[in-house]
Amino acid sequence: MKSLWNDSEAAACKGDLGQRVYASRLLGRDPSLVLHGGGNTSVKIRERNVLGEEEDILYVKGSGQDLAVIEEAGFAPVRLERLRKLIRLESLPDAELIDELKSHTVRAGAPAPSVETFLHALVPHRFVDHTHADALLAVSSAEGGADRIREIYGDRVVVVPYAKPGFALAKAFFERFEKESAEATVGAVLMHHGIFSFGNSAKESYENMIELVNLAERYLREKGGWEIPPGGAPEGSASNPPLAALRKDISDAAGFPLLLSRKESPRGDSFARRGDVAEISQRGPATPDHVLRTKRLPMVGLDAAAYAKEYERYFSECAASGKEAPEMVDPAPRIVLDAGLGLCAAGRSAEEADRAAEIYEHTIEIILRAEALGGYQALPAQEIFEVEYWALERARLSAVEGVFSGEVALVTGAASGIGRACVDSLHERGAAVVGLDLSPFEEPLSGRPDFLGLACDVTDPAAVAGSLERAVSRFGGLDMLILNAGIFPASRDIAELTSEEWSRVMRVNTDANLILLRECYPLLKLSPRGGRAVAVGSKNVPAPGRGAAAYSASKAALTQLIRVAALEWAADGIRINMIHPDAVFDTGVWTDEVLASRARSYGLSVEAYKKRNLLKAEVTSRDVAEMAAEMCGPLFAKTTGAQVPIDGGSDRVI
Repeated sequence: MKSLWNDSEAAACKGDLGQRVYASRLLGRDPSLVLHGGGNTSVKIRERNVLGEEEDILYVKGSGQDLAVIEEAGFAPVRLERLRKLIRLESLPDAELIDELKSHTVRAGAPAPSVETFLHALVPHRFVDHTHADALLAVSSAEGGADRIREIYGDRVVVVPYAKPGFALAKAFFERFEKESAEATVGAVLMHHGIFSFGNSAKESYENMIELVNLAERYLREKGGWEIPPGGAPEGSASNPPLAALRKDISDAAGFPLLLSRKESPRGDSFARRGDVAEISQRGPATPDHVLRTKRLPMVGLDAAAYAKEYERYFSECAASGKEAPEMVDPAPRIVLDAGLGLCAAGRSAEEADRAAEIYEHTIEIILRAEALGGYQALPAQEIFEVEYWALERARLSAVEGVFSGEVALVTGAASGIGRACVDSLHERGAAVVGLDLSPFEEPLSGRPDFLGLACDVTDPAAVAGSLERAVSRFGGLDMLILNAGIFPASRDIAELTSEEWSRVMRVNTDANLILLRECYPLLKLSPRGGRAVAVGSKNVPAPGRGAAAYSASKAALTQLIRVAALEWAADGIRINMIHPDAVFDTGVWTDEVLASRARSYGLSVEAYKKRNLLKAEVTSRDVAEMAAEMCGPLFAKTTGAQVPIDGGSDRVI
């Protein structure tokens, strides 16, 4: 591990807090040190308050802040003298701890201070860094871990036995640090938790962290624990059912929909195929902090019901040993290890699943390196349980809200117009979205974890099948289908309509939707809440226009297809409806040429043609998208086979 400190960059960061931000970001950008909101840092600054009095303020990372992108506002300023007085207490209940931290935070609107605030307050140095370095956890989790740590560091670190994070850990640290710290001490190792480094400048504390981690990495190399051996071959033929079926089983165990992402992880796949994976993976996480993202244990194999039953047993036994009986969280796994599927991760959102997977990939490396040193050892289940159900830790989890959280939607023609608006409406309701289009997707979409944009010719059955395979691998299944892709040719009387143009319009507007319905049906059947589909038709179905024979006929054929699907699929819990928009002019279909052509066919100016509805209202892509999304939601839970106009009112339809 190399220091990333750059004196020129650091010089641009003014003041101690600016330096604190700079060094924190250096730590946060290295996933072998910090993962997804983990770790914490602090700096002690002497400031003058509004009364003109000087006081020492501890600026500590706010709970849930990400070190990789933290700003000065992400640090909570807490009165240091109060913290040092409180630590002399024998105990401090969580409710009182929260009150104390809140009441002695000196800036309104600051984030809640980290649960490790007291520990940072006790270190006499101005700057303190804390990470969950993989190399350190591998050594400390191996058999004889504490002795190995002392062998590596001597009196450069204080070794603190495991204690529950928060006030109890701060007390344990305080007692050890007072007894064992020496002049050479620059850090502390908290067993099954992580490593701290100290310094009187941001650079000193940061580079002490890098050096301490380097020593652990060197030890692993010297002891043959750095290079991770490949996993064993699968034993026999692994069962490999569709991922969507596994996702449904896991969602059923949870009691709500979850995404399930199959990770492209050579390390995870290799680990899942080890002959001993059912044993070494069941010892527990590398640090209790990970339990909030990954659960205590991964599921080995594909029996989600059995996993849930075992989780309920774990909960019952551990809850009975505690002072209070918390409410059990869902018993579904978040990590799946299967010889056929490799490493999969579940979550209420794509980001949640991705975070769990990344944490577990690092856990695999820690487990295997510790195994190479003599055997991986984790904390007892009761200790993990105490953190999993600790209210202060659970408060760090951001609530995933949205009517479609944990669900997957597929939208065709998603790069622009109505399709693009549908993507936004579905995202706003919490769905992960797969977009199909021949046109490229814009950058804000392509960079989102909850969006998968695929170039796909929807008239090609092989292309559709391949896109669905990628969609299921990324998100686990399909819950909603928005059939939007279509073409609107220039106005042409029947006498002038060529067979080629007729066939082209039918192929895109009708045949492609048959392909999509047929290929998506097995996935929609496995939707945890029941599949839903909405097809975008046209006002031209009930009220066709002159010069639009091919378009009107194609949309009428699509309407009949949807009506039959509603009849056939109701028994599978799939509901399918149709919306008929008209005069939605902010779409790619309505080029200036097409708009002028249609206006001429009605003997109207372009402006008059745009306003030809009873309400004289403009119907936008957003309006249509909101209707499509709502028809997939609970408001229309008992509706199928419906056709809903969204046209501002047409006297020809009414």
